[in-house]
Amino acid sequence: MSVDLGKSLGKEPASQPGKGLGPDLGKKDRIDRLAALTATGPDEAGVSLTRDAFRRLRRNPVAIFGAFLVLIFVFVAVFAPWLAPKDPKTLYLIAEVRPNNIPGSQAGFPLGVDNLGRDELSRLILGSQQSLLIGIVSTLMGLTAGMALGILAGGLGGRVDTVVMRFVDIMLSIPGLLMAITVALLLGFNPFSIMVAIAVTQIPIFARLLRGSMLAQRNSDYAVASRCLGVPASKIIFGHVLPNSVSPVIVQATLSLATAIIEAAALSFLGLGNADRSIPEWGSMLADAQDFLTVRPELAFYPCICIVIAALGFTLLGESLREALDPKFRR
Repeated sequence: MSVDLGKSLGKEPASQPGKGLGPDLGKKDRIDRLAALTATGPDEAGVSLTRDAFRRLRRNPVAIFGAFLVLIFVFVAVFAPWLAPKDPKTLYLIAEVRPNNIPGSQAGFPLGVDNLGRDELSRLILGSQQSLLIGIVSTLMGLTAGMALGILAGGLGGRVDTVVMRFVDIMLSIPGLLMAITVALLLGFNPFSIMVAIAVTQIPIFARLLRGSMLAQRNSDYAVASRCLGVPASKIIFGHVLPNSVSPVIVQATLSLATAIIEAAALSFLGLGNADRSIPEWGSMLADAQDFLTVRPELAFYPCICIVIAALGFTLLGESLREALDPKFRR
């Protein structure tokens, strides 16, 4: 074993001439190579945290399935105007719609029509645009505001931390859905009000998460050493502490996308979405189908399935990303 290790390290007498390495340099080189072998094994080079997380995600079937669902959802939402076979606002079969009979699947209408004779498949496809737009914009708004509060609390500490966190505690004391409904009612019936309402409920989550992560990083060895060397506090916070604290926040943002999609559908279901009901939204489509469950229950099943698939994809991907970045789950 000692012979093989010595060969693998390239061990040789330091005094042999013509080797191009002095005794000190040859010894240092062997120590570095020994450290690499003991840390990662003889056949595997060291990798960064990001590359290691990405490699673990590729080997995780749950992450692959979640990413597959997310890609389908994003693809349908981005190319919805070209994928929709018909105009979602046109009343195609309104003459055939009766109180006790809504036409189902037939030629030209794979999923049938709704209670106004509009193509159900086209409305589902176009509805994905609203869900994706509201989910991304509201999450970005909540992430930006929450990170600002988290940086103030975790970076400055002291009285600033106390004031900011008491404000965050007040926001957390109000049920999220109740706060979202209140904000949506105050801003009016439009997609922007839904975005702001959902963002407000996510601010305290991001603020507390980033603040806790930054407090843990502030007491680390590199931060203490930087303060001892006289490095400015702003440079320590934004150049060292913050970059090492954002990983949990990014993971939470992925999970919050799923929550935002569900909350957007809930607000639309309650009638707080777009005032123009002809614009397809999964939540409003589900609300319109409640009066026709005995006639055509599929009108409620279709938007529910779309909401579940979209939220499930982001949830699975976010949980897998959390495990990939958490050192406790490393094997």
